[in-house]
Amino acid sequence: MGKFNFAILGCGRISYKHVEGIVNNHEDARLVAVCDIVEEKAINRKKEYEDIMEERCAESLSINYYTDYNNMLEKEDIDVVLISTESGYHAKHSIDCMKQGKHVIVEKPMALSTKDADEMIKVSKENNVKLAVAHQNRFNPPIQQLRSAIEKNRFGKLVNGTARILWNRNQNYYKQAPWRGTYAMDGGTLMNQCIHNIDLLQWMIGGDIESVYAQTDTFLRDIEAEDFGAIVVRFTNGAIGIIEGSACVYPKNLEETLSIFGEKGTVVIGGLAVNKIETWKFEDSTEDEEKEILKGDREDPDSVYGFGHIWLIEDFIKALKEDRDPLINGEEGKKAMSIILAAYKSSKTNTAIKFPVEDISTTNL
Repeated sequence: MGKFNFAILGCGRISYKHVEGIVNNHEDARLVAVCDIVEEKAINRKKEYEDIMEERCAESLSINYYTDYNNMLEKEDIDVVLISTESGYHAKHSIDCMKQGKHVIVEKPMALSTKDADEMIKVSKENNVKLAVAHQNRFNPPIQQLRSAIEKNRFGKLVNGTARILWNRNQNYYKQAPWRGTYAMDGGTLMNQCIHNIDLLQWMIGGDIESVYAQTDTFLRDIEAEDFGAIVVRFTNGAIGIIEGSACVYPKNLEETLSIFGEKGTVVIGGLAVNKIETWKFEDSTEDEEKEILKGDREDPDSVYGFGHIWLIEDFIKALKEDRDPLINGEEGKKAMSIILAAYKSSKTNTAIKFPVEDISTTNL
């Protein structure tokens, strides 16, 4: 098949991970263009890719940069667009690219409304292109081990799971990008910081959701949306999910932890990016198994983004080659987003929100 041509739309905070993912899959992928409305950001990301490719792969190349993505789509031969613009633009940018016949990997959240998410899924199918959502932590080896244990029914009856995201995002973080913390373009800490772990929680407990009840508030940060939220999720299989998310922890990030509890098993995964198994106990496990798992790779990644973008892009390339859905397709990407939108509505109305939910957005609560 040769190499797939990738482009990056949005060259801000997370986009260096997209460069990393493409470089580490360079046998099957190459970056041909980058785009950002801020020219300096596009130039910097272009140079970063060129420098890394020359250093690691001994390839001297020059890629193009743009400040208008429509111009980029028109002029470049692109197979896949990686979208990392502001969250409020994810739906529009994804739909525009897919209507031009481009496959799309979009950063979380895929959209800020259930209606937009449904439209993205629809457009993907209508144009016979693939859509993936960047919930890269699903690919973490400990998360994959946990998922395997779930699929083998080692927990027996699932009782509950907890997702704790206790981080610090100070006021300067929001001042750096005024769209952060707004309902129109971002949402609060649940949608921005907590969505990855919420995705993992719902993926592990599985099944449909019965209801969501939440309380949120804005305690310390001068933003429109919440800086703290607590959610209780009732699943149709009977299990209960508990989510605690904060941007107010003093003085710095404390933890991101996923815990799953069942009739015959307990697993806790922590680390900087839910990348370390802290507890692994099953009724059917041996002492050797637990010791072997707990002595696994204990090194933290360089940031809370982890290493998952490398595997996310690898999986997407395999999906293209095998003509299958990527692991986190549009339907999967919508799940955590829907929980958070329901939580916003629950907090506003002080009621439990029954599922399925329809036409909820951050701006029509």
